[in-house]
Amino acid sequence: MTTSTSPGRGTHRTKAARTKPAGTNAAGISAGLTLTIATACGISVANLYYAQPLLHTIAGDFGVGSGPAGLLITLSQIGYAVGLAFVVPAGDLLARRRLVPALLVATAAAMTASALAPDLAVLIGLALAVGVGAVGAQILVPLAAGLADEQSRGRVVGTVMSGLLLGILLARTASGLVAGATSWRVVYGAGAALVLVMAVLLARVLPGEPQRPHLTYLGVLRSTAQLFAQQPLLRRRSLLGALGFAAFSVFWTTIAFLLAGPPYRYSDPVIGLFGLVGAAGALCATFAGNVADRGRTRAASTTFAALAAASFLPIYLGRHSLLLLIVGIVLLDIGVQGLQVINQSLIYRIGPAVRSRVNSAYMVSYFIGGAVGSAVASSVYAGAGWRGVCIVGGAVGLAATVVTVADGLRPTSPRPLST
Repeated sequence: MTTSTSPGRGTHRTKAARTKPAGTNAAGISAGLTLTIATACGISVANLYYAQPLLHTIAGDFGVGSGPAGLLITLSQIGYAVGLAFVVPAGDLLARRRLVPALLVATAAAMTASALAPDLAVLIGLALAVGVGAVGAQILVPLAAGLADEQSRGRVVGTVMSGLLLGILLARTASGLVAGATSWRVVYGAGAALVLVMAVLLARVLPGEPQRPHLTYLGVLRSTAQLFAQQPLLRRRSLLGALGFAAFSVFWTTIAFLLAGPPYRYSDPVIGLFGLVGAAGALCATFAGNVADRGRTRAASTTFAALAAASFLPIYLGRHSLLLLIVGIVLLDIGVQGLQVINQSLIYRIGPAVRSRVNSAYMVSYFIGGAVGSAVASSVYAGAGWRGVCIVGGAVGLAATVVTVADGLRPTSPRPLST
């Protein structure tokens, strides 16, 4: 293999051959590779959500209340935010076909240890480690975006995000079913096995990449902060992402407590099935990507944010009505996931060489919003019940709607990158 870095036609051809695997289309990424990346994203991020429908069971197993058990979700999201800040930017520096499998192997180790955790404190500490390792999904998303051309980038990002979101939603269903048949510890063990298999597969199928710029790790981290400071589009869309995921987390962190109590009194497997209701949001991701490709981002952003805000009315009424609860879940997931795809389609326009760093800055904000939402929700539910949860969630969704309206008055094009 040629290793020369001098300019010339032969070197260019060698790099192109390494960058595009066999079977890629004109956009630079095949349908098969797109689906593989989407599946990997779903399996990677699912590790953050296996515990959500099991919180009341884990709390009972360790003899604690809903507040301490809710820290499992909060700490995993904080760990994810840490990984987004300090690991994802390395995707612009290191070979992603090596970086992502290494992260997945580390995640599998933390999941295995979680299955053997002797007490809740250890499990919470491992949740932080699982969160850090699960950021491989957010290194794969900009990789897929970089392989696509401008005309299809929204669709490719939407497809990959559909896989990621289905992983989030189906994680709840799978964990409920597995825990109902065995125990919550088996859920963590099975998750570790899935992640390890995907690490091996990605090491084989991810394409090589062109030579990276000569930057230090600290330089990459510094430039990530500079991008956030210099790009108003990135800052605005990061705020929208944080608000959207906060509303999402307010609901999904507390739903297990509602469904396990009166009048529902559902078991873990039944609670887990509610993840399937949210699949509409994942399916909406591809639609949102097509909307972004057509340039209709402003109206779509406002519509998706308004759906997230409005969802908390049927969600509140759903405390005594299963039908209204399901309607609210569908509206919330469509709103939050549609807004997420629009946001990422826009921020990736800032530049191909900085997509991992841009994604890092955006997703740090996104998961800080989620961590705050889950922490607040656990406390609010303990003190004010389901009514308080829905008031908080609706207020956050309304704030996101106001921000989208204000954002529609500003340019959607990024500022040119400084040289």
